[in-house]
Amino acid sequence: MKRAKAFSPAGISSFFEICDKTDDGKPIADLERVGSRGGGFGIQKGVLTEVSVSEAKANRIRVFINGNLAPEAETTRTVSQMLLSKSGKFCDVVINHKVDVPIGAGFGSSAAGALTAALALSKALELPLTYNQIGRIAHVAEVQCKTGLGTVGPLMIGGCILTVEPGAPGIGVIDRIPIRDDYVVVAGVLGSTPTKQVLASAEKRREVNRWGRKTLEAILAEPSVENFMACCLDFADKAGFMTPRVRQLVKLAEKSGAVGAAQNMVGEAVHALALEENAGNIAEAFKQVLPNEKILVAKIDFQGARLVGHEKV
Repeated sequence: MKRAKAFSPAGISSFFEICDKTDDGKPIADLERVGSRGGGFGIQKGVLTEVSVSEAKANRIRVFINGNLAPEAETTRTVSQMLLSKSGKFCDVVINHKVDVPIGAGFGSSAAGALTAALALSKALELPLTYNQIGRIAHVAEVQCKTGLGTVGPLMIGGCILTVEPGAPGIGVIDRIPIRDDYVVVAGVLGSTPTKQVLASAEKRREVNRWGRKTLEAILAEPSVENFMACCLDFADKAGFMTPRVRQLVKLAEKSGAVGAAQNMVGEAVHALALEENAGNIAEAFKQVLPNEKILVAKIDFQGARLVGHEKV
């Protein structure tokens, strides 16, 4: 049996533009070219994945999330099938995801799960793949399963991320806004929004793309974290995502000394950026409207997804 472990930061998306059609409105056939423009943060809480592989007479893949069998984890399963077909072996694969962030609330957990599974499984199968090649497999699986569009690439980099051109790792263009390492993200989660729901509505897509492109241009004109947060909040408002509860959390964060606050894309959740000394005040303010378990405080991750252990048993 072979085992490997990988960790990926969670990815909070602050704004986005859907890039899955050509200029004349036809769907892009090459899934490596499909993606999004946008921006957000990699945080030090995320997904830790352990993979164990043993030889078998037929392929078998079991995925667990926080100890429970998870047949719904189709993106991870798709990644595993793609890697097994490259290995040419039949294997019994067990994948354990330990997810440290809320699922379905704009923390990129499906992309983090797919990416960590790809990193750990390719190591356990001893596949000759580079970091970007592994990332491309995770990206294609996520696009195919409609759990996201362009989250994988940013998770490989960390920091305050700007995806300037869409596409899989090695194809898309990703930049960062320089940011000090004593900034903290304080997030408050009200509810979840399935990504598929947003991707399926033609009207929603139009609004997202109209404001997503303008937001990127406004941020690139003045690439500071203060302007980034202000532009992303404006995007959530104009693209029609903000609920009264989201507005309330944003106000609480701003009154408690946040550098800025914006809405998670996509989810009924808010992330505030603050210096370490103000993070506690924001978390306390969020407690006025949220239970403790719906509040998350995390430092920014600057390393991106990585292998964290490998052993032969």
